[in-house]
Amino acid sequence: MDELYYKSVDLLKQLISTPSVSREENAAADVVSDFFRANGFEPKRHGNNVWALSPDFDINKPTLLLNSHIDTVKPVSGWSRDPFTPTEEEGRLYGLGSNDAGGPLVSLLAAFVYLCNRPQQYNIVMLASCEEEVSGKNGIESVIPMLPPISVAIVGEPTEMQPAVAEKGLMVLDGVVKGVSGHAARNEGVNAIYKTIAVIDTLRNLKFEKESPTLGPVKISVTQINAGTQHNVVPDECKIVADVRSTDAYSNVETLEMIRQAVPECELTPRSTRLNPSSINPTHSIVKRLEMLGAEPFGSPTLSDQALMPWQSLKLGPGSSSRSHTADEFIYLDEIRQAIELYIKILDGLTI
Repeated sequence: MDELYYKSVDLLKQLISTPSVSREENAAADVVSDFFRANGFEPKRHGNNVWALSPDFDINKPTLLLNSHIDTVKPVSGWSRDPFTPTEEEGRLYGLGSNDAGGPLVSLLAAFVYLCNRPQQYNIVMLASCEEEVSGKNGIESVIPMLPPISVAIVGEPTEMQPAVAEKGLMVLDGVVKGVSGHAARNEGVNAIYKTIAVIDTLRNLKFEKESPTLGPVKISVTQINAGTQHNVVPDECKIVADVRSTDAYSNVETLEMIRQAVPECELTPRSTRLNPSSINPTHSIVKRLEMLGAEPFGSPTLSDQALMPWQSLKLGPGSSSRSHTADEFIYLDEIRQAIELYIKILDGLTI
């Protein structure tokens, strides 16, 4: 365990020192590839996604996917230290991507090495994906057709090692409400802004019949509005943007259709419906083992690569979501050790 821990910390320091902003992860993918080879695995690679399979892979066994991402956001302006220089202070490791998601990534890699050296009743695929922070199409989505059939996945994200058993999806909707132009000084035209006020009010108060037990209701927020050309012209068009956080009670396509039915006077166009809500059956053996170890399942409002997975998954990793994307991002070194231990306790000898 000590050897795995120290290898993980060294790898995390190397990754912090290797800038890997989304869509620029080539060097970080090389680092992960080298780690696989150094530990006896032959990596596969597509773009900047890198993965390896457990030895003696048997297509007749179920397959567990372990996944985390190698890309980071750009460093914000408030850093008091170099974001690309790993710095240890008082049990913390500072550096860009240390918490999101370097800590989870290296902990899963360590667990993968350990589990592959012991007989398991399942196969394992360990995937380090790219472009997660931008939900890019060259990330995990591009790799899914190349993977063997997956039974269930654990996604490494900072959750304080509490299992996120469901995750909200995302749709961004562009809406257009039509009116009729006219002179503002006369009682002419149909004001598109006034029509839009009613649309916004409906969206603000819209409730769906089903509500997710873990994620609660679908959340719709109108976040942008634009209309009018000048002060004396009644606007004939008003545009809005709505942020929709969907739940596992409905698919994104189903959610979109119900919203359209609620506001037929607004033409709604989704920028994408691909970032779906995700969940795992609460009776799954992984969830049950976590609960036996004292973990508390919860529903997550934040998006991850789970949104692109067509199989059951849960989110679990060291670190805290509140530290992600912040200046002076860090992870506690003890969190990495504890994560490796917990991943192994959950998975070693498990039936999935």
